[in-house]
Amino acid sequence: MTHTTSRQIAEHIEALYGRPRAELEAHADSTTHPNMLSALLASHKAIEFAERDLDFQLQRLRKLTDPAREVGRYDAGQFHDCARRIGEAVAVRDTQAQHVSAVLRSLHRTAAPETTPATPVSPPVPAAPATRTR
Repeated sequence: MTHTTSRQIAEHIEALYGRPRAELEAHADSTTHPNMLSALLASHKAIEFAERDLDFQLQRLRKLTDPAREVGRYDAGQFHDCARRIGEAVAVRDTQAQHVSAVLRSLHRTAAPETTPATPVSPPVPAAPATRTR
């Protein structure tokens, strides 16, 4: 199943930082201090995980409810468990996406600073010679 939420957020992060996600992840992994990029990428990974879990649980529920499959004694608990996990995955994905989207909307890519010609610095004025008085 193709999920647009994680894809859109990844595209927004890439556009904001001007680099592919793989490069951004390598850069974030190489830094020792947490920063905005590492926080955005961690949230994005949480969204991707929730979407993978959602896919897995939907596939599991489809197998459990296959018309050719005989429903057994313990299947009601499995149906309930799948439905609960699907609800949790959707809640995690939507909550993470809402927060990451709000942060991304507040960030803007800035233009590269214009290079200005260096102003010539006048040479230092020599100090006046010290005079000795007795």
